[in-house]
Amino acid sequence: MNHLTLKVARAAVCMAAAATLALSATAFAADISGAGATFPYPIYAKWADAYKKETGIGLNYQSIGSGGGIKQITAKTVTFGASDQPMKPEDLDKNGLIQFPMVMGGVVPVANLKSIKPGEIKLDGATLAAIYMGKISKWNDAAIAKLNPDVKLPSTAIAAVYRSDGSGTNFLFTTYLSQVSPTFKESIGAATSVEWPSGIGAKGNEGVAGMTTQTEGAIGYVEYAFAKQNKMTTINLINKDGKAVEPKSSAFQAAAAGADWANAKGYYLVLTNQAGADSWPITGASFILIHRQPQNPAAAGDALKFFSWAYKTGGKMADELDYVAMPASVVSLVEKTWGEIKGADGKPVWMGAK
Repeated sequence: MNHLTLKVARAAVCMAAAATLALSATAFAADISGAGATFPYPIYAKWADAYKKETGIGLNYQSIGSGGGIKQITAKTVTFGASDQPMKPEDLDKNGLIQFPMVMGGVVPVANLKSIKPGEIKLDGATLAAIYMGKISKWNDAAIAKLNPDVKLPSTAIAAVYRSDGSGTNFLFTTYLSQVSPTFKESIGAATSVEWPSGIGAKGNEGVAGMTTQTEGAIGYVEYAFAKQNKMTTINLINKDGKAVEPKSSAFQAAAAGADWANAKGYYLVLTNQAGADSWPITGASFILIHRQPQNPAAAGDALKFFSWAYKTGGKMADELDYVAMPASVVSLVEKTWGEIKGADGKPVWMGAK
C-alpha cells in the first residue's frame, strides 16, 4: 500500500499540476473517484489517507483545477467534482447537479524575497491589483513602500505568478481584486480563467507554489496549506475594515462567521472581502458537485459516506492545515440536501438520509 501523506502532498509542488491522489497502488472497484479543485487537495489527501486506513476504501482524486472538475462531473466521468467557484443555482438545475460546501480556507499571496520574512510585508487590495495589472514592477515601488515604512524593500523586479488553468483559486483571487479595484474589474475581471497582462503562468496551486519558490522576486497566490507546508513567505493583507491581518485559521473563521448558508440557494455563497477587523479578505469554501440522479448510485453512496465521515471526523485534521471545518448547523443542512440524491428507482443513495 502506498499511502499518500502530507510529505507527498508537499512533494507535489514540484510535480506536474495534474496531480493524482491515489491511496493505493492498485485501483479497487470500491475506490471513490473525483476530480477538480487543487485548493482543498492537501486536506482531501489527509482525510483520504485516514479514511483508507479506517475503512479500506480509497479515493482517486485528480487535482486538476475547478474547471476540469466541473467538466468531468458534467460529463459523468467521475462520481463527484470539486470546485472553489460555486455553481449558480440555474446551472445546477441545468446539469442535474447538487452542490454543497465541504471545507473553507484562504487564498494567500506569497513572495520569494530572500531579505523578507513571512508576514513582514503587508499589502492592500488596490496595490495587489496594481501588481497583477503590471502597473507596479519593483518591490521598492512607492505604493508598497508607503504601506511598509519600517521595511527595507529591495529593488528586485516583481515577477507576478498566476494560475494559467481554469480554477476556483483564480475565481476567489480575481473576485477579491475586482471588489477592491474598479480598474482591475474593468480591465481583467473576475472569473476562473482571465487574460493576465503580464507575468508567469503555472498550473494548479502546486505549480504556482513551485514557480514562486524557484523565481527570485516572485509573487504568487495559493491556498494557505500549500504556503504553510512549503514554508513560503506569506504577505499580510489590509482587510475591508482597514486592519492588517495575517493568514491563519482564526482569520478565515472570522471571514466565514457571517456566512448565511441557510438562505443561500444551492449553497451559492462567496466569502471574499468580508467585513470584520479580524477577517482574512480572500476566504472561500470548496464545493462538491454530484449528480442528483447518479448513474452509479452505489458509488455515489460511498462518496457521501466519505464526506459524512470527513464532516464528523475530519475537523481536527482540517484545523491542523489551517482550513475551516463546516459548522455543525451547515452539515445538518447539507445532509438534508443529500436526501434529494436518488437512484433511478427513487431511493436515496445515502443510507443516512431520512
